[in-house]
Amino acid sequence: MSMEHPTLPPSLLPPPPPPPTAPGPSVPGKKKLYQAIAEGKAPVEGDHEEALCLLRQRESGFRKDLQWLLLNKYMPSLIQDGPQCGLVALWMASQLLQPARCISMDMVVQTALTKGYTAQGEMFSAKDMALLAEEVCGCKAELLKGGMGGVNTTRILRHLIEGQPVLIPYDEDFNHEPCQRRGHRAHWAVASGILVGLTIDILDIRQLQSDPTLPWVLMPREGDLPVWSMDSVQDVYVLAKQGKSLRYQLWNFGIVTESNLQLRELDPQRAKDGTSYVLPSGGVETGLAGQVVLLHTKTPVS
Repeated sequence: MSMEHPTLPPSLLPPPPPPPTAPGPSVPGKKKLYQAIAEGKAPVEGDHEEALCLLRQRESGFRKDLQWLLLNKYMPSLIQDGPQCGLVALWMASQLLQPARCISMDMVVQTALTKGYTAQGEMFSAKDMALLAEEVCGCKAELLKGGMGGVNTTRILRHLIEGQPVLIPYDEDFNHEPCQRRGHRAHWAVASGILVGLTIDILDIRQLQSDPTLPWVLMPREGDLPVWSMDSVQDVYVLAKQGKSLRYQLWNFGIVTESNLQLRELDPQRAKDGTSYVLPSGGVETGLAGQVVLLHTKTPVS
């Protein structure tokens, strides 16, 4: 005998499923901590003002048996949006080199994308960085290899003394300072000045001036460029900016040198996150380790 399922009266039927809800409005991504900190603030302007503030805070850490000379050329700050540290560092350098050209960050990014140097804004090749700099800044870019020590130290220091910027890849610690993570936190900074400790009484103080609150720190007078022997150099710091802070930072040259030299590999987490990056043949080590880019203002042809 066949049995039929009973038909339920409409009052006992389960209610139909609700219609699918339309997606809500997109919510902006949460700001990074460094973006939130920078919001509403402005960089301290001037060649030496911010460096002097840093030195007042750290005065006890510098040898007073040396003559300390501070030289810097101010450049504006820019906070990066995403993995654009190299492109932001280049933009800051461009403002020092060619302030009248009004180079936009959009131009830097679009040129890097068009040339195939980047996919997300990352720059894992110092060689590509040099090519990009010449393209967008109209400058001469010099790629130094073999680390920042030895003869390259002299070249880098003389370049900064002349008021020209240096692009430096390094590993970034949580306070943005150089560290050693084998390249897992590879980052770019741009140096625009130096603090150099010299054997006492090497400098002609008639060319120099000091800040009333820091008489042990000497700075060149307007238009004067002091001269000294590199043999008299006892200690060196670089003044640098990077895309996660509006502020200058003062880094020991030896610590930056070590960080720059040990950039070996892409962070394993980034390597497997499914994001496309432009890496040179040989990876991070071939592209960044022991390399810096010196940017020279081109002399106009008369």
